[in-house]
Amino acid sequence: MSAFFVQNFGCRATQADGALIERQLAGKGLTRSSSPAQADLVILNTCTVTAAADQDARAAIRHVRRENPSAKILVTGCYAQRAPQEVAALPGVTWVVGNSHKQQVAEIATSAAPADFIPLDFVSLESLALSSPAFTVIGDVFAHTSFTHTDLLAAPVMEGDGPSAKTRPNLKVQDGCDNRCSFCIIPSVRGHSRSMKLERVLDEARALTAAGYREIVLSGINLGRWGRDFTPQLRFEQLVNSLLHNTGIEKLRISSVEPMDWSDELIRMVAASPRIAKHAHLPLQSGSDRILRLMHRKYRPWHYSEKVRKIHEAMPEAAIGADVMVGFPGETDALFEESRSFIEHLPFTYLHVFTYSSRPGTPSAAMPNHVPVHVARERNQVLRDLAAAKGTAFRQRFLGRTLPVLTLQTGSDGYTEALSDNFLKVKLEGRLPANTWVQAKVMEIAEDFAAQSAFIRADPR
Repeated sequence: MSAFFVQNFGCRATQADGALIERQLAGKGLTRSSSPAQADLVILNTCTVTAAADQDARAAIRHVRRENPSAKILVTGCYAQRAPQEVAALPGVTWVVGNSHKQQVAEIATSAAPADFIPLDFVSLESLALSSPAFTVIGDVFAHTSFTHTDLLAAPVMEGDGPSAKTRPNLKVQDGCDNRCSFCIIPSVRGHSRSMKLERVLDEARALTAAGYREIVLSGINLGRWGRDFTPQLRFEQLVNSLLHNTGIEKLRISSVEPMDWSDELIRMVAASPRIAKHAHLPLQSGSDRILRLMHRKYRPWHYSEKVRKIHEAMPEAAIGADVMVGFPGETDALFEESRSFIEHLPFTYLHVFTYSSRPGTPSAAMPNHVPVHVARERNQVLRDLAAAKGTAFRQRFLGRTLPVLTLQTGSDGYTEALSDNFLKVKLEGRLPANTWVQAKVMEIAEDFAAQSAFIRADPR
């Protein structure tokens, strides 16, 4: 076995896990293949947040087996953690490694099982009412029903295509979640909240800065909880402040942070520092108080609204985005309208809109009054249209303005993609080197966009 290929599905945290797997495999002397068709080992690093995510993973397994029947397939990630027996039964799968042992993927794939792996009888991870943890091995299945390890290992992810990507590395500093939202399977497949040690974060950030990266994206499953698992506890604001004072990062972008973790101190810090991107993403899920309670979310609409308005007042030109779910069990027409109206009256610049997907083992799966699929899809489109209108209004504010943007990559149309401090996606005339700051004058707003995928056309200055 000499060549490997890692395919990641889902969130930034999964991508960071995949980057660590690549680093470990390279350390064992394997080389990265440009495609699964040329690889001896194919690793599928899966998501399971929706039923569609599971389907994507199964389709990828079938594709690899069809295109490269001699390859060994290792399935890891959240789907492998949630349903290892189901994954192991799929034709072509050689190993199944849950998130509990993802750090040992390279060792599993290149040698015999580690000595500390203790095989016990299989216990389904979908059975959430287990009285005690059980390590499970069925042939080549490695999974654990609880996360006993506390160390968090992840490698930065370079945005772009392939190992030579040159912009915006994603640095995962936190994993797991202690919330118990009724719709979410993530706490049971990623474990309790765990934080990367502060010095390790600083070391990774310094290495990225020394390598020439100009913007770093901080990410995690529940990023705002960073440091709460330490003794004594640290807070996310301390991490951000330490990065500013102890590294040479030119631009720090904070990914999704739960609304109640946007403290006044964090808002002031982001607003005051030119080295922090003016961009706030706060998961909302619903603007209906009744639905938020059914979801077991820890805030009410008025709490959320207060946070968004404080951010907007402190940074009037900041990008403000949210995750929103439609079709949650019990969401009537009236409750959806309550949510839609709430969203309409807040200064969002973009939305990530999702349709509810029932996950086995979650409380919401057993709730009554599930919303018909066609109704949920209609509601999804309503919010996408609302997001598109808000996005257009936000972009139009910058017509004729000159903005500093960071170049990303050159598209097939000869334009260079770039990103502004406040998350405006820009197209620049001509081919420009990646990872370069450019002053761009905004000349035109694209009209044929879908939600967040639009580009502003701008001339570089």
